[in-house]
Amino acid sequence: MPLAGILEKLYSRRRFGIRPGIDRIKILLDRLGNPERSFSSIHVVGTNGKGSTSAFLSSMLTRSGYRTALFTSPHLVNFNERFRINGIEIESEKLEALLERVLAIAPEESTFFEIVTALGALSFAEENVEFAVMEAGMGGRSDATAAFPGILTLITPISLDHCDYLGKTIEDIAREKSAIAEPTTPVISARQTEQVQSIIANYCSSANSPFYVAKTDFAACWNRQGLLDYNGIKITLSDLVPGINGRYQSGNAALALAAAEILFGLGITIDQDAMRSGLANTHWPGRMELIPGQPRLLLDGAHNPAGAEALAESLGSYSYNRVLMVCGIMADKDAEAILAPLSGIVSKAYCVSPNIDRAMDDKRLAEITTALGIGSVPCGSIANGIKAARSDAADDDLILICGSLFTVGEAKAWLAGKQFNGIRG
Repeated sequence: MPLAGILEKLYSRRRFGIRPGIDRIKILLDRLGNPERSFSSIHVVGTNGKGSTSAFLSSMLTRSGYRTALFTSPHLVNFNERFRINGIEIESEKLEALLERVLAIAPEESTFFEIVTALGALSFAEENVEFAVMEAGMGGRSDATAAFPGILTLITPISLDHCDYLGKTIEDIAREKSAIAEPTTPVISARQTEQVQSIIANYCSSANSPFYVAKTDFAACWNRQGLLDYNGIKITLSDLVPGINGRYQSGNAALALAAAEILFGLGITIDQDAMRSGLANTHWPGRMELIPGQPRLLLDGAHNPAGAEALAESLGSYSYNRVLMVCGIMADKDAEAILAPLSGIVSKAYCVSPNIDRAMDDKRLAEITTALGIGSVPCGSIANGIKAARSDAADDDLILICGSLFTVGEAKAWLAGKQFNGIRG
């Protein structure tokens, strides 16, 4: 059966929804012969920046000569995006055969994300990878990726997200996310709020895990030439050029560079040339992704308030006459809080409804953007929104497509003439 056909069986697993816990995936991994034990896993958890941080570190490991897997979610356009080895997506034919095997022995109640995570383990084992950089889904200790024994954990900035599953307070979420770290293994964290950082530090102390914190043990900042300087745990690197755009990428790059230092201390050789070239050769679609032309298009997920604040800051690095925003947001998100940081920057909003059942109605979104002082028009589909923005734009304007990774994914698919199938998880 072609991959598209077998994926329909997988997508039907969405009926089980989100079910935190690792008991079900442990059963599945056992039935597969525990492929996750054939390679070393590095966990990346947090709220914002997980994908970029994971991509940076994966690229450094690849440049060091290691066969490196990268597991991420959700995909933007193609399901294969979730599984990369040395930066290349696994071929559809291979995924098709392996997914058949996983589905054939999966417990009836296994969720979509559990199946996908198990497929990642089996795929990486079959491809003889040495390291897998595992981006967590939404959680930490109850995330399916927690079934993979980790040698190192990276924690990106934590904020309120998925409160129905992770906890109602940021402290609860911090406890859940940090507890994915294996006892005695190193933990590297972005600079957090005082409460969050205290919770992570307490967990590391109780688990006897070495703990390293950005702005205290390592840091990266932009210099006058617009390049990145890294002052690390033991080393210093100057004039770095991250391959992913956005001023906020300094924090994600610093986390990955600190991870490379710690891995070196664990006997995993990542030299400074590999750190520098790995950072420079990282590509991560849908995050400050600039599509040239007249006018230019800039794609960025920015699906929560912290992401939107980072996007607003990064827009200061671009030259433009006006910013015209094509925006689509999920109905369970706080659209007002997401759009507020952009309200003084965007000249006009073209509100859209991505082709996914969780999407906010474009007319409702237009009401919210109008209330924020942004001239808005409901456009229905993403294709119509892009067409309308292009019609109104001058050559020196910037069309910003944002609000959700599903919005960005559907936009990328439409621009490339491909089919879009947005899947949460």
